[in-house]
Amino acid sequence: MIEFFEIIGIGLVTLLPLANPLTAVALFLSLTEEMSKETRKQQAFMAGVYVFLIMIVTWYAGQIVMNTFGISVPGLRIAGGLIVCFIGFQMLFPVKKLHEVPEVHSVTAELQKEPDTNISFVPLAMPGTAGPGTIAMIISNASAVNQGGGVHVSQWVLIVAPIVVFLIISLLLWVSLRSSTVIMNFIGNSGVQAISRLMGFLLVCMGVQFIINGSLDVAIGIH
Repeated sequence: MIEFFEIIGIGLVTLLPLANPLTAVALFLSLTEEMSKETRKQQAFMAGVYVFLIMIVTWYAGQIVMNTFGISVPGLRIAGGLIVCFIGFQMLFPVKKLHEVPEVHSVTAELQKEPDTNISFVPLAMPGTAGPGTIAMIISNASAVNQGGGVHVSQWVLIVAPIVVFLIISLLLWVSLRSSTVIMNFIGNSGVQAISRLMGFLLVCMGVQFIINGSLDVAIGIH
């Protein structure tokens, strides 16, 4: 059981900075101003469900995609590291405000025509929470586990732990969205920005480490 909780802890530390539910909170509040309370609850719940489904499908189907396109694990690690670094730098030094993201623009235009437009999948679940960086990280970790990757834990842990990690992240997103008004009143926009910058720094560090690991794998393969 100890290794089970260790794997869950590693998974959460790896994915939470990428998922960053607090960013989704600010986005959720900006897009649901005209929605009824019941509609907002429904959108929050469905966003959590979609994030869970996206992560599960990515975990189990990612290797198939890699095999289909002939992508190696070192290549994925380097590409994933670059994506994670890019996202991290955007969070550290934001150029665009949240409402200027293209997906938010299109959804906002739809909301002006129809206030009950579904925002749970786009942009809340993707790319708001389960974006390119999260997907790349999940595929990379799944590939490492499938190929051994120095992971020496029980088989049942490798089967159950990812599902639990994805479920916890989805639940955190759902709770954050349901409590979005309280969270924003408590920490404010400045608090969200401070946390986002901290997450951004962690992502840059993780991305650089991914690139280093991928480069080392390539160097070992050459020798």
